[in-house]
Amino acid sequence: MTEARESAGPYVRHAPGTPCWVSLMVHELGTTEEFYGELFGWEFRPGPQQLGPYVRALLDGHEVAGIGQLPPDYRLPVAWTPYLASDDVDRTADSVRLCGGTVAVGPLDAAEAGRIAIAADPSGAVFGLCQEAAGLATAVTGAPGTPVWNELLTFETTGVAKFYETVFGHEEEPLVCADFDYVTLHIGGRPVVGLHGVGHALPRDRGPHWLTYFEVADTDETLERVVELGGRVLRPAHDSAYGRVATVADPEGAVFSVVQSPR
Repeated sequence: MTEARESAGPYVRHAPGTPCWVSLMVHELGTTEEFYGELFGWEFRPGPQQLGPYVRALLDGHEVAGIGQLPPDYRLPVAWTPYLASDDVDRTADSVRLCGGTVAVGPLDAAEAGRIAIAADPSGAVFGLCQEAAGLATAVTGAPGTPVWNELLTFETTGVAKFYETVFGHEEEPLVCADFDYVTLHIGGRPVVGLHGVGHALPRDRGPHWLTYFEVADTDETLERVVELGGRVLRPAHDSAYGRVATVADPEGAVFSVVQSPR
């Protein structure tokens, strides 16, 4: 997971198929800003308003994520959504449809953010597409409070891996483990996302979905803070080859993981 990190300046253009942004749509924007501001030290400023009220989260002046407000009558799952970079969102959206996926929103122009769309793979997992402009891209990674990895939790990896390989040109590298269905997708020889087949362990109320990991300085302290701020711990902290990892939910139920790099 941590191999995907890299340092970045104020703006860096991402290779097509690489996660370039993460976004969260919620019902209570102000409350959510307070939670993540306290948890990660984020500050906020207004972002594109094409889909309603939206703010960009900044860490030390650099953009790291976005949070928007759902219309009052929307009862969609509140979830972090990764956006994959594209050189031509319209063409990529066509490829999504041709390969069995769907496009729910767009493509549309989002002011200085570039051209975007919201799609789903054949299993129903939602992700975004972004034809980047200088106004929308995660500008710093690898520091506490930044997204460092995105992982698709799905029933099995074989079919869905072919979808992402065909649409984005990913190269597949399975994890050599008889009891663990995991595939890493690469761009230019670098791992960019993971696909984890968990079978019937998927939550019945979620189905296949993407999970974003955020870097933290101390996983155990972060879990205590999550609870203090009104969130929940879904999977307690445990050590892995990539560091100390846990999975939590914010006060509105958006699920994400936190990881403390090995020291």
